[in-house]
Amino acid sequence: MTYFMPPEWAPHERTWMAWPSPNPTFADDIELAEARTAWAAVANAVRAYEPVTMVVGPGQHDSARALLDPAVELVERDLDDAWMRDIGPTFVKHTESGELAAVDWTFNGWGAQDWARWEHDSKIARHIADLTGVPAHSSVLVNEGGGIHVDGEGTVLLTETVQLDPDRNNGWTKERVEAEIHARIGTTKAIWLPRGLTGDYGQFGTRGHVDIVAAFAAPGVVLVHSQQDPAHPDFEVSREIIGVLSGQTDAQGRPLEIVEVPAPTVLTDDEGWVDYSYINHYLCNDGVVLCGFDDPNDEKAAAIFRRLFPSRTVTLVDARTVFAAGGGIHCITQQQPAT
Repeated sequence: MTYFMPPEWAPHERTWMAWPSPNPTFADDIELAEARTAWAAVANAVRAYEPVTMVVGPGQHDSARALLDPAVELVERDLDDAWMRDIGPTFVKHTESGELAAVDWTFNGWGAQDWARWEHDSKIARHIADLTGVPAHSSVLVNEGGGIHVDGEGTVLLTETVQLDPDRNNGWTKERVEAEIHARIGTTKAIWLPRGLTGDYGQFGTRGHVDIVAAFAAPGVVLVHSQQDPAHPDFEVSREIIGVLSGQTDAQGRPLEIVEVPAPTVLTDDEGWVDYSYINHYLCNDGVVLCGFDDPNDEKAAAIFRRLFPSRTVTLVDARTVFAAGGGIHCITQQQPAT
């Protein structure tokens, strides 16, 4: 049977998220409380456009119910962390019947990082497949949802430091990775980026997820993070990535149109270089939930998204707390396509 991963702008049945619970990502009760407030703000913003189901750990129901829109559904399952994009399933559709299935990638804590725990999170994709009543297709590839981005017409963006990470897929070649990716999500062409943003290689980083660097906005149209300040190391990273994408064609042979999205003006936080990025947005039914940073460039980014998605409402949600924990709005959401 042949399946394909719909693009994020295709209609959704719902969005899945995971509720922050005590774990090494959140150092103390204050950080945990701040994270819960931030996750709730995202969930409530998405709920304005489509149903949301929040997976909560045992004993965490009341903390979630107190902050979430009453319309957000809660289901209880064991959790280690709260990054649903990476631990949840990648939903795919049958090319003929349109029936859903779920790809269950192998998850090992973003390359077996010393702080990470994944005993429970490695099972979340299959739990969600069971909850939605769809078959789960297991993959031997260590991969996360934030490590891929598709146009729905055969093209996938990947990053060399993720799928080829020796702590994820030791000894795998590009050809082997591509064969497995294509078989699971129905793509036919992979475009490899050399790396991710500098801040994503810190303690709680993913080592280069693509969804903070580049994302399809439509077939043949790629949004790219563009650091404008030469003082930030991502100035060179951005130039390199734009250079790699320039002149590329997609699976259908279309030259890529590159839309540069200027990075926020802030360069550092208490931990060093920030990887604040508007690329890590989430498309939901009739809406765009966009990372905000209380920054002069927030509105510039919103204007770009309004131009690219004229039929959608753009909602800015402060994402600084989410980024401090190691990700962004896209990282904590996972779409279930409509059938």
